[in-house]
Amino acid sequence: MKKLILKYLTNSIDDIELNKLQDWLKKPKNHKIFKDFIIDDFNLNKLYNKVDVDTAFNNVLENIESQPKVIPLFKRKIFKYAAASLIAILISIPFVLNNLKTDRNTPIIVNNNIKTGTDKAILTLDDGTSVALEKGKQYANKNIASNGEKIIYKTPPKANKKVKVSKASREIAYNYLTIPRGGQYYIILEDGTQVWLNSESKLKYPVTFIKGKTRKVELVYGEAYFDVSPSENNQGSKFKVITNNQEIDVLGTEFNIKAYKDEDNIYTTLIEGKIVLQANKHHKSLLVNQQAVVNTKNNNMTISTVEPKYEIAWKNGLFSFKNKPLKDIMKVLSRWYDVNVIFEDEAAKNLTFNGQLSKHQNMENILILIKNTKLIQAYDINNNTITIKK
Repeated sequence: MKKLILKYLTNSIDDIELNKLQDWLKKPKNHKIFKDFIIDDFNLNKLYNKVDVDTAFNNVLENIESQPKVIPLFKRKIFKYAAASLIAILISIPFVLNNLKTDRNTPIIVNNNIKTGTDKAILTLDDGTSVALEKGKQYANKNIASNGEKIIYKTPPKANKKVKVSKASREIAYNYLTIPRGGQYYIILEDGTQVWLNSESKLKYPVTFIKGKTRKVELVYGEAYFDVSPSENNQGSKFKVITNNQEIDVLGTEFNIKAYKDEDNIYTTLIEGKIVLQANKHHKSLLVNQQAVVNTKNNNMTISTVEPKYEIAWKNGLFSFKNKPLKDIMKVLSRWYDVNVIFEDEAAKNLTFNGQLSKHQNMENILILIKNTKLIQAYDINNNTITIKK
């Protein structure tokens, strides 16, 4: 039932599930379970004295019983019970925002063409052929299988030792996987390494790795999460990731790299295992939960301890921000929703907040939520361009 509650609160429940939730809530003993779930799983413990949870629950229950279709939570009465902090039950934790102002403006919406991101990519084969991969579309060849959400490379059969292998056939063939704005994709390389690619990213990798040789891939640009197949499973061969201005030597491990073309910094965050990062004159080993930041302009490197959940939330279907300025938040959203963002007031770019949201929501839902917190005065949408007003 918790899954149904979450679906209801995130506006993703269908009519059959809604009826099931309604029937379940008709039993008084389930009311406490419902409220406890909201308080415990949505981190309302600290805000409980500011929020009338009983009244909020009754409003939610009324909506379930009276509405034939689910309406977005930000329109429900529950929000008026939040005080200085808005309770963003859309996914998990409360938004905490600064600079409260009076809400005066109504958004101007002109041809809202903004679509939520989805699984899609362009696969470029070693012969230059491009293949569009997208949700619901199957693709396969002798080395590859894709179901539209992920792509898997197959280990080739062992060559017959009696057959002479030409030099040309021993050359490494590379493929590219390019993720456009508004896309994401998951790939399993031939050696078993798993890679999650975020929007606006590009990965270069061998179709097959040469056994016993260092396995090399290149994150040309963008963001990727690597779960590397260990050396012991690959005849002792090491694994190396190359990005702009840096190389990462890997021993079976998990880490995240963020190296976008329009950003001056490359962020490498170690989640599990061990990596050695080389960038110009720097040669550093990272510990678990450490993040290296390399500035591509001055080649400086800093290392700090971070909370990994914020760095890898995108991989798990979430936006997660901690003390992030609005300009950085909108940059993340612009890649996933493939939109352009204009700030009318430069000062609005530096307003900060904390929050966590599902990536599967409509962009306008997020904008309304931010606007309701009074962080911004208003916003307008014109096709795929969002204008933020302070």
